[in-house]
Amino acid sequence: MGSTKRRGDRAELEVATELIRRGYRVAIPFGEDADYDLILDRGQRLERVQVKYACSDGLTIVVRCRSVSLTHGKVRSTKRYTAATIDWLAVFDATTEECFFIPAWELGQGRNTLTLRLAPAANNQRVGVRHADHYRGLEQAARGP
Repeated sequence: MGSTKRRGDRAELEVATELIRRGYRVAIPFGEDADYDLILDRGQRLERVQVKYACSDGLTIVVRCRSVSLTHGKVRSTKRYTAATIDWLAVFDATTEECFFIPAWELGQGRNTLTLRLAPAANNQRVGVRHADHYRGLEQAARGP
């Protein structure tokens, strides 16, 4: 798919569609200055959702937990997402065409990337592994590991 902007737009549309399919209402903030791309309306609560586009290798999905500001093609600043700025980090994986929802509390004080595992690790590692299945829905992801 084309430019970074087009991929981001597709990811936002896919995540919004998935949330609506699950029975939620979704709002889109006006302008480009918010730390989040969508507003999830759960009835009693509004939650901020930052959306990312990814292409997995069939084994793992590497999720960027940051955004960069560019000026004349050079990085001006890097912003890492935390629970202070968003409630959810949603990722659309173009390879599997699935959406995954990571609660912001898992981002700690801000990190560069986070990896979701689609298949078991080749070395059978289990500690510290984030299985993608756990992040397929908001309710499941909100419960914690």
